[in-house]
Amino acid sequence: MPLPKYLKKYFWDVDFKKINPRQKKEFIATRVLEMGDKKALKWLLKNYNSRVFKKIIQNSRELSLKSANFWSIYFNINKKKIKCLSKHYLQQRKQVWLY
Repeated sequence: MPLPKYLKKYFWDVDFKKINPRQKKEFIATRVLEMGDKKALKWLLKNYNSRVFKKIIQNSRELSLKSANFWSIYFNINKKKIKCLSKHYLQQRKQVWLY
């Protein structure tokens, strides 16, 4: 199953036609969780298991703090289990990006 064309805008930096939805589900889900609109999120939730999302939310460095916080509430994930919301990660982020 190829990705729907309306998801192409989230994958501007890769060859969209070569993305395999079965092999790259974490890559796809991370992008859509971070930047997706209602239609993209609906597709994502329909096509992937919620365990994939929970794993991504807990381990991803690519999610913004705002997105990680939102999805932790949506999927009822304890914020202490989300790496990008941990004190250590927040301190590292300040060293790299001072704003």
